[in-house]
Amino acid sequence: MSIRKLVFFAAIVLFTAAAGLWIYGRAAEHKRAEAEYTPSVSTVSITAVGDCTFATDVNAPSDGSFAEYAAAQNGDYSYFFKNVAPIFNEDDLTIVNFEGTLSNRGSRQDKTFAFRGKPEYVQILTSSSVEAANLANNHSADYGDESLTDTIKYLNEAGISNFIGTNTAMRDVNGISVGLVGIDALNEEEAQKLDKAIGTVKNLGAQLVIVSIHWGIEKENEANNEQRALAHKAIDAGADLVIGTHPHVLQGIEKYNGKYIAYSLGNFCFGGNNNPADKDTIIYRQVFTFVDGVMQEDDNMVLIPATISGHDEYNDYQPSIAEGDRKTQIQNRMLQYSAPFGIMSLNFR
Repeated sequence: MSIRKLVFFAAIVLFTAAAGLWIYGRAAEHKRAEAEYTPSVSTVSITAVGDCTFATDVNAPSDGSFAEYAAAQNGDYSYFFKNVAPIFNEDDLTIVNFEGTLSNRGSRQDKTFAFRGKPEYVQILTSSSVEAANLANNHSADYGDESLTDTIKYLNEAGISNFIGTNTAMRDVNGISVGLVGIDALNEEEAQKLDKAIGTVKNLGAQLVIVSIHWGIEKENEANNEQRALAHKAIDAGADLVIGTHPHVLQGIEKYNGKYIAYSLGNFCFGGNNNPADKDTIIYRQVFTFVDGVMQEDDNMVLIPATISGHDEYNDYQPSIAEGDRKTQIQNRMLQYSAPFGIMSLNFR
């Protein structure tokens, strides 16, 4: 073999060995990276409750009214959510349906019931770890547009996210972007804003979309076809959870395309009536899990049976956790109302 061929052959051997070492090194480096990689896991726990009305209609009797109870607290408004504040403190985001206004301005609108609470009643929310309030309902401007403007102002000053129609809200929760949408479906024009509102928060980067819808028929425990159609539309448009209010009584739970719909959570802290016939309610809790920012499919939802008052005979405006037979009664009601949606079991706490 000539010297030239020998040198050429040696070069090939050296190149092959070097290439092999480089490939081996890259493979080892890749394996180390795989071994060292830890996915980013985040959770967002949310709690939702029904209608909160911090006021009494001026035409209603003052005895036993919300206003009377509020005055008796001498400025300590933690009284109202005292029994449920520990549950609200456990979560990352508590959402209420705020049905009424906080204002000293405006004129009572010509309607059967109208609610205007004192601006300082916002402390009921801030003293109890409530972070968000849906304003999309038929009582958000009971004393005119200025009363709605004032309500938004006082909630904003208190750091409470609020949302109504296309005025959506965004919150960062544990590094996850949460979009909040509220739709008053009792108003057909407002109901048509659903797709646009969900699109708004999605375009802003929402990784979790929660939609509150005011709908249905008062005192009806069965969700109607219009509610079902709108709920499905919301999920098809990108909602991850739909929360319903307005009937003032409980309605069932549905799971549609892997997403939950709570058709009505009933009343919660309801100043509109000093002795509602139906005092049962539900606290809705769900934990959403994200891996590297992507929501995972899970079933981490629980219902907490509660009552809107600590007394059956009258409303003390102090929601309480149900126990014993009362708890069982509420559980059975929720199972009954959810059965038409194919839900045969529910998680209760």
